[in-house]
Amino acid sequence: MTETAKYPVSWLTWFLWLVGVVSQLAFVAAVMPESWIVEITDQLRLEPFPDTPLAFYLARHLSLLYGFIGIALIVVSYRITAFRAFIGALAIGIIAFGLLQGLIDFQSGMPVWWTAGESVSTIIGGGLMFWLHRRCG
Repeated sequence: MTETAKYPVSWLTWFLWLVGVVSQLAFVAAVMPESWIVEITDQLRLEPFPDTPLAFYLARHLSLLYGFIGIALIVVSYRITAFRAFIGALAIGIIAFGLLQGLIDFQSGMPVWWTAGESVSTIIGGGLMFWLHRRCG
């Protein structure tokens, strides 16, 4: 049976590809004008975005990181067989990342809706990736 004919592998491929494509939207945030970053922060009713070079540097670099992670996920989605042993560990890493996101958000005083949306979605995404990976075996 070919790899594409396996139902779970197909779903895992699509899942990785979709998350990768959506993650690439972060490239927009990496290059958007500073005024947009400030306005979006205001629209989300968060604390005012600090008008300092370090704050914009960190925001842009984090966005670049998410964008490049998206590219990596797309590459993995096209090479499921080559990265088979890596995908389970990646999924566990994503779950751990989600837990740490929640901790950092809590320590940073982020609103509950932000923390829940960010960390819970990351944990669920990692769990779904792990589940799909295990179903492929």
